[in-house]
Amino acid sequence: MRWVISLFAFALVALQLEFWFDPDGRPGLITNQQLVAEQTATNQTLIERNADLEAEILNLMEGSEAAEERARFTLGLIRPDETFYQIAEIEDSLDPE
Repeated sequence: MRWVISLFAFALVALQLEFWFDPDGRPGLITNQQLVAEQTATNQTLIERNADLEAEILNLMEGSEAAEERARFTLGLIRPDETFYQIAEIEDSLDPE
């Protein structure tokens, strides 16, 4: 009977040692929890970005103002009845400084 209790005690200690010191035990659990927290933060950022993109897509599909704005600023397009003036700053090359 004593050897059965000793066997169970030894098995309990062995399992506890494996849990606390094995890389897949407690240290692995902590590492995995940190990885899950980082991935959750990344996922939240991507969810917000996807929501912004979805809103932009809906805006582009529904109205012409958003498409016109994107064409003006991104592609530099103007309407046929408009005149485009570009003002450039001139550097003073004669300045002795």
